[in-house]
Amino acid sequence: MIGKNARKAIENKVDSTTKNKVLKKFLVLLKKNEKKILQQNKKDIKFAKKKKLKTNLIDRLMLTSKKLESIKKSVKDIIKLRDPVDKILDNWKRPNGLNIKKVSTPIGVIAVIYESRPNVTSDISSLCFKSGNAVILRGGSEAINTNKILSSLFRKALTMNKVNPDFVQFINDRNRKIVDFLLAKMTKEIDVIIPRGGKSLVKKVQTISKLPIIGHLEGICHTYIDKDANLKMANKVLHNAKLRNTSICGATETVLFHKKIIKKFCNIVLKNLQDSNCKILGDNLIRKFFKGKIYSAKDKDWSTEYLAPTISAKSVNSCEEAIKHINKYGTSHTESIITKNKKTAQKFIKNINSSIVMHNTSTQFADGGEFGFGGEVGISTNNLPPRGPVGLNQLVSYKYEVHGKGHIRK
Repeated sequence: MIGKNARKAIENKVDSTTKNKVLKKFLVLLKKNEKKILQQNKKDIKFAKKKKLKTNLIDRLMLTSKKLESIKKSVKDIIKLRDPVDKILDNWKRPNGLNIKKVSTPIGVIAVIYESRPNVTSDISSLCFKSGNAVILRGGSEAINTNKILSSLFRKALTMNKVNPDFVQFINDRNRKIVDFLLAKMTKEIDVIIPRGGKSLVKKVQTISKLPIIGHLEGICHTYIDKDANLKMANKVLHNAKLRNTSICGATETVLFHKKIIKKFCNIVLKNLQDSNCKILGDNLIRKFFKGKIYSAKDKDWSTEYLAPTISAKSVNSCEEAIKHINKYGTSHTESIITKNKKTAQKFIKNINSSIVMHNTSTQFADGGEFGFGGEVGISTNNLPPRGPVGLNQLVSYKYEVHGKGHIRK
């Protein structure tokens, strides 16, 4: 029934003005119901502690007035963005007189399975609705009360604007078998599935799903410090890339040093991390020069996503070797090069296979909000589009509109 309701909702197209009215009403309701939202969140925190969830998961789950302001800011940003539907992406006239337009259209019905973070409920509801898609939300059992009130407020905003509330539906049930049913039995009702969560969740979705998937399994991100890097910049950027938030998929997990700057750079850069309680694992050359506490890096460390204050450090002979290492051990997420040499930077950017490649900046900018997308439904490392942060303009497909004057093909 939930799938049929979603299909029915998208039968009626909603204009841009109404979309923004709904989002503005949702903002009003978020503000008006702040106390209720925080009360429901406290119930979830109590449940999470009873289940003995990890501290980092409880931190993600916990809402405060400050976090609610951040949720509201995302909605405001999405309101400001141009409606991505019905945009003419390209148009041309054929020699025979046929006019062809390539026009953006909604994807259809999107199902999102996610864990812990309640802001995902608000972000995804807003992004999917503004891009003309219906969304079926399946949040984690630990956040059920918070997700329920946030999705119900969005549905209320839809109803108050005479829009079908089934554009947003939340599965209010902790039964895990529902996820299996979504993935394997709803191929006619759902167009795409987006998993947002830990490795075990994403792996399960990739194994069971008979639906197309947008998402990524791991974020093994790299920062390469080139022989022409600025030491002060490298020190500052790597510290942020690793330690600003160690639990996000855009955190740097491996740092690569050009061997020519190891003697000068590694003590300062790695000591800066160690002073912030970061564990260092290094190869033989780095262990030789680093004077602080360092552990021996094993081959498995190059393919480990720590999601913790731990980093592996490796020496490379050239930019080409750094590229080779990243393309071998990376997960097509986010990589960064620190260098003053524009030619080297360009070589790195053009030859890395990842969905996001950066120059002289922290990998922690791998985020839809930071890209100006107003938010994201996730990061995609698929080779097929969309790739990178999936925001408003990535939640559309396209069709060709062909206009003739009684044309027939010879």
